[in-house]
Amino acid sequence: MRPQTSVEICGIKFKNPVIAASGTFSFGIEHAEYTDLNRIGGIAVKGLTLEPKKGNPPPRIAETPSGILNSVGLQNPGIDFFIKHQLPRLTEYDTRIIININGNTEDEYCMLAEKLRDKPVDLLELNISCPNVREGGMAFGTDPRMVYNVTKSVKAHAGQPVLVKLTPNVTDIKEIAIAVEEGGGDGISLINTVLGMAIDARSRKPILANVVGGLSGPAIKPIALRMVWEVSNVVTIPIVGMGGIVTGEDAVEFLLAGATAVGVGTANLITPDACIDIVHQLEEYMINNGIKDINELIGGLIV
Repeated sequence: MRPQTSVEICGIKFKNPVIAASGTFSFGIEHAEYTDLNRIGGIAVKGLTLEPKKGNPPPRIAETPSGILNSVGLQNPGIDFFIKHQLPRLTEYDTRIIININGNTEDEYCMLAEKLRDKPVDLLELNISCPNVREGGMAFGTDPRMVYNVTKSVKAHAGQPVLVKLTPNVTDIKEIAIAVEEGGGDGISLINTVLGMAIDARSRKPILANVVGGLSGPAIKPIALRMVWEVSNVVTIPIVGMGGIVTGEDAVEFLLAGATAVGVGTANLITPDACIDIVHQLEEYMINNGIKDINELIGGLIV
């Protein structure tokens, strides 16, 4: 008998807790010929803005020890193009759809939420944490008052539950998370990438054209685990934990730390089947450890 792997996030049932994280899985449909999208719990699409964005100039990707730096800069075709051309195709698959939205102002976030209000979307992911764009993004995510205000405003315009994606580049992640809950946010995603840089010693120049970028991959997993655990102790809303998850046991660690679900990011750049591999490994872990319901693991850390 297969173990029970479904979880509930913000009132929405997911067949399993594995979500393809925003920014590493494009809009999902591009991966359909390489992996079975129906086996993934959910897909968080690449970040969307009101208008199309070209992103930052290249080079904008740099490999680092146990990780990768990116300064893509939210390249995307814009919300209207996505709704017309890509969302209908994504809804053909049996997976939850999470739309990551990015604005330069509070009003832009609200306009994005309005455009998606009556669309076949399960959750909105409010990205206030991108470290490689010059406006908006992380500027909102580092100030508790701004986090509270933008969360409250978007909630007033949204037709779906709202996850707020947090940056780790703050002094105290707990006060930011509390601001999300007090602002009416339905859940929290964390962490986004850690601000970093890479230098070419031969040319004596930064490798990224943007100079700095967001670090992801296994290198940031200990930071992410710590922050998920800290946040889980101060809020009651669900957490989608992410940061360096490559295996099923990585995912288990995040669940034990207090996450209800996990986002798989950089691993998708290594293999397109990463999410499904992690689903299978989670099931194997449960069978081998006599766990019938995955919810038994959530918040189960013994301290």
